[in-house]
Amino acid sequence: MSMAGLIEKARAGDGEAFRELIAPHRRELQLHCYRMLGSFQDAEDALQDTLLSAWQGFHGFEGRASLRTWLYRIATNRCLNARRTASRRPAKAWDIPGVEPPEPTGLGEVVWLEPFPDSLLDGAFNAALGPDALYERTESISLAFVTAMQVLPPRQLAVLILRDVLGFGAKEVAEMLDSTVESANSALKRARAALQRRPPPSAGRKPPPAAHSARERAIVAKFVGAYEAADLDTLVTLLTDDVFISMPPMPLEYQGRDLVARFCAGIFGAERRFDLVATRANGQPAFGAYLRGSDGISHGIGLIVLTLSGDRICAMTRFENSVLSWFDLPRTLPGR
Repeated sequence: MSMAGLIEKARAGDGEAFRELIAPHRRELQLHCYRMLGSFQDAEDALQDTLLSAWQGFHGFEGRASLRTWLYRIATNRCLNARRTASRRPAKAWDIPGVEPPEPTGLGEVVWLEPFPDSLLDGAFNAALGPDALYERTESISLAFVTAMQVLPPRQLAVLILRDVLGFGAKEVAEMLDSTVESANSALKRARAALQRRPPPSAGRKPPPAAHSARERAIVAKFVGAYEAADLDTLVTLLTDDVFISMPPMPLEYQGRDLVARFCAGIFGAERRFDLVATRANGQPAFGAYLRGSDGISHGIGLIVLTLSGDRICAMTRFENSVLSWFDLPRTLPGR
């Protein structure tokens, strides 16, 4: 059936026609909500709210803007509402038994950050980016980028994502936000200036190897071998001088090879040994981390996401084990 026919049926209350219209946009809307909110769970809630609002208000869709633009308008405003009303996850205290962490470099602000599974990126980039897009697709889903976005005021965040990430025009963005072009351009200017004043930790580093390339596989294999063997010396050789560790929702952050080495030495020195299971998050190599138990079973304790710079690791982000199911990773592994 033609697009016009589907729209007519959906306006008349045909749910199947509505679902067919929405399906090509669902994944990219989910990713948009994630960029806006920084939390996978919050993004899923915002997506469901968006789709419900779109269904309930579809009789008012007049086609003056494209269906995609209309949906982005709804999703963006639902995310702005969520940012205003959400009770973010509180910071969590250090909870690794038998390990005393070193004094951190600093305390992170974005403790609600969660990873986004690469398996959900299929279909998230169906639409061509608009001419105003400044960020490469891989950069725009990285943990460093999403984290940096979260410290922007909500409307600045929305304008920057719509303009510089998705490439919508100034007039389109102003209409989405019930604003003027002048106001939207002013918000974009302030957002860009804020990012320049506090660039993410990975700014200015060498580009990472291509995903799934031989170079990436070689780095990952060395990391897995060193981490599973608790080989601190080899692990340290893989790190950049300014390597950065964060652990949301724990706010502790560590920067610099020597300090990160001390942190890992504390983990390994407590006789904690791990098995790693490969996956991908935010376009980056990631691993389910499983602590080997005395019962012969390895228990899932979290997810580690690597950020690569050239042939080195410039950041490691550790998330709680509650995220493992999003990556189809089990809670336990049989002993090796």
